Amino acid sequence: MDVLAFLGSPRKKGNSEMLTHALLEGVRQAGGSAEIIRLCDLKISPCISCGGCDKTGKCVVQDDMTPLYEKIISIDKIIVASPIFFYGVTAQTKAFIDRTQALWNRKRLMQESGEWTDNPERRGFFISVAATRGIKIFEGAILTMRYAYDAMGMEYGGDFLVTGPDKRGDMEKYEQKLAEAREAGENFILGQDTHVD
Repeated sequence: MDVLAFLGSPRKKGNSEMLTHALLEGVRQAGGSAEIIRLCDLKISPCISCGGCDKTGKCVVQDDMTPLYEKIISIDKIIVASPIFFYGVTAQTKAFIDRTQALWNRKRLMQESGEWTDNPERRGFFISVAATRGIKIFEGAILTMRYAYDAMGMEYGGDFLVTGPDKRGDMEKYEQKLAEAREAGENFILGQDTHVD
């Protein structure tokens, strides 16, 4: 497996999921493979800000996030896909991101002990769809994702952003965007920065 893809929409077979599948076609065309995880199918509690991970780099909350830590640590490429809800990512995506605080502390502790090595191959990618066309519609989500990937010990490797699709299946009408998403997937697996909107 080369890519771990997290779907953050509560709506199954929605527009951000359709866009993600197009991008993953590109990943496969470039010789990569992917595991898809639907966050809304998991029970991930919010971070409780208990400070438990400060000294250990491990989250004390035991739920469906627990096995995801090792998956994140062991992979070099991650995709997070989320539609825009009120100028940010969905609640499911945000809960997942907040729980990466443990990974940020893990990285900090390893840096302090001299065990951490930056790996430029480790890169995160963001996919998002917004029904409205506000000039700053993606800005909050992108900033959130940049810090999330930093917590995961990854560089921000780009994003694919589409405005307009609203109802389930609307993404099918955006054939050019789907084609561009496939190309973006190839670029991502080959290590090239991508930003499309």
